Amino acid sequence: MTNMKLFPSHQRSNAWGVALFVGFLLLCFAGPFFSPHDPDMPVSPSENRYSPPSKMFWFGTDKYGRDVFTRVLVGGRLSLGIGLSVVAISLLIGSLYGALSGYVGGFLDYILMRLLDVLLSFPLIFLAIICMALFGGGLAYLIFILALTSWMDIARLIRAEVHSLKNRPFTLRAKASGLGTCRVIIKHLLPNTFPTLAAVAVVRLADIVLIESSLSFIGLGVQPPMASWGAIINDGRMVFLPAWWVSVFPGLAIILTIFSLNLIGDSLKSWR
Repeated sequence: MTNMKLFPSHQRSNAWGVALFVGFLLLCFAGPFFSPHDPDMPVSPSENRYSPPSKMFWFGTDKYGRDVFTRVLVGGRLSLGIGLSVVAISLLIGSLYGALSGYVGGFLDYILMRLLDVLLSFPLIFLAIICMALFGGGLAYLIFILALTSWMDIARLIRAEVHSLKNRPFTLRAKASGLGTCRVIIKHLLPNTFPTLAAVAVVRLADIVLIESSLSFIGLGVQPPMASWGAIINDGRMVFLPAWWVSVFPGLAIILTIFSLNLIGDSLKSWR
């Protein structure tokens, strides 16, 4: 029996996706500590500005002579850190909102779902851009805005899951034993939605990385001197032809990260 028969395609995709994503995490969070270059300090002498990729500067340097490889690692740490924070907050809000709506049902369910329909009628990136443009930047505020605008589809999914679980025997036994609504939801219903939460969390992380990079690219996300993938791409957009490496390498980092997360997400969906 061959390895192809031993391991289903979704397991192989999951393994490749996990390996690629974990590799990125290790590089981004540990790599800058081992890099000989400071991500924010120019490399002297001045002729090292816009240096192409070389043995000394693997990804070249930017207009200030800063090492692009180190900045991509630091930018990844920031972009992925923002993404993980946003996903954690979104899962908390969305799962509680959806579970309450699906479990209680009736008029409360109707009101909560109609409110959700209104919020979902606006694209996520559109809501984030409006909020950032109106209320300004800042790292903590960026995380807050992204979390506040990205929990709605999670709530809808969890509402459907809880609605299908609330009349199961284990839920009815919990209610008959005298447990209140909150304890039934938290102790019995939400743990049974974990496969759905895991799949949606991975896909949502890919979305947030892309949205944060887009906001930083247009100047509404991470502000200088902090580096994120979108901001680094923006640094090189005016000199793309003569100094392509400034924008290409952070762009590749975004593509590979989203690709690995989508592989993991597709595999998790097949297990649901």
